[in-house]
Amino acid sequence: MPFPTITSLNLLELHICVDYFSDLLCLLDGRFNQLHTLYVNIYHIKYSRSKINSGEKLSNLKCFSLYSDMRTLVYDELIVPFLHRMLNLEKLDLHLKVDRHKGFINGNDLKENIINYMPRLNKLTFNIRLFNHISNKINLPSNEDIQYTFKDFKDNQIISCVDLFQEEQFRYCHIYSYPYKMKYYDNISNNFPGGLFKYVHKVSLYDEYPFEHEFFLRIEKSFPFMKELTVINDKPQRNKLYRKSKNDNQDLSIIKYPHLTYLNLVRAHDDYVEQFLVDTEMCLPNHVHLSVYYEAMKMVTENFTRNITRINCAKLRSLHLWRACEITKHVKDYFPHTHIF
Repeated sequence: MPFPTITSLNLLELHICVDYFSDLLCLLDGRFNQLHTLYVNIYHIKYSRSKINSGEKLSNLKCFSLYSDMRTLVYDELIVPFLHRMLNLEKLDLHLKVDRHKGFINGNDLKENIINYMPRLNKLTFNIRLFNHISNKINLPSNEDIQYTFKDFKDNQIISCVDLFQEEQFRYCHIYSYPYKMKYYDNISNNFPGGLFKYVHKVSLYDEYPFEHEFFLRIEKSFPFMKELTVINDKPQRNKLYRKSKNDNQDLSIIKYPHLTYLNLVRAHDDYVEQFLVDTEMCLPNHVHLSVYYEAMKMVTENFTRNITRINCAKLRSLHLWRACEITKHVKDYFPHTHIF
């Protein structure tokens, strides 16, 4: 379907959501040649068969923000050349998920391929999550290596986090300017550098090494207003037996996520189901929606009879029991105020 034919010589600022990168190119084909501020959210950034003249410089553009939450394979082929058209840009904001085979994006890469093409740029903010499939031909830079490349970025504090996930055969690098203004923070591993993220409401945790009790305490401190949490980790906790032998958990700090409304443990080991339900380890707020496998819940609650998990279970507003053949009265009695499905 052709892009709508709309022209304006007076439009100065535009906030828009589009499906494809080619839609953005259509917008900037000269029909809005006085535009100085553009915020765009793109669903797909990929090659298009449509032929669009995209070489004209965007000399009037002063402020540009690009947001896309879908992974793109064409960062170097489409996004970087597109940014080269913005010779007079003063403010740039990038939020991207990138699949890249030529290594991580670091400070040197941003300077050589973007900043050096924008002599008037005075503010750069970004949140870039890069996925790189493991190749023996490329050595994995350390987090210190990545961080060092940002030593000349004096106007912003830049945070980097590098992970190697050998089982899934990919490397992950998250670089962002701090303070962090996004409402989500995903793929947090044990390498999480910490910090305060008061705008974040949605969090996902992922690692191939176990999350221990202390890690969840770090999450509590860093995300005080977290509402949604997903845990993806199939590794059992290593310190679980030690905690149980130490005065029945009396020395543990109880974890509290006071604003939590949604908890997804479908792809989490049973130890994390227990971590969130045992009342000496976690104090869940009222009205939480929980998604979890039936068998995991059955085991952790000792066939829906265990007293130490009863308090947190009673706080659940709804419970999605995956692969439950039948919800018996025995199960319903254990969750007296919960909608079970």
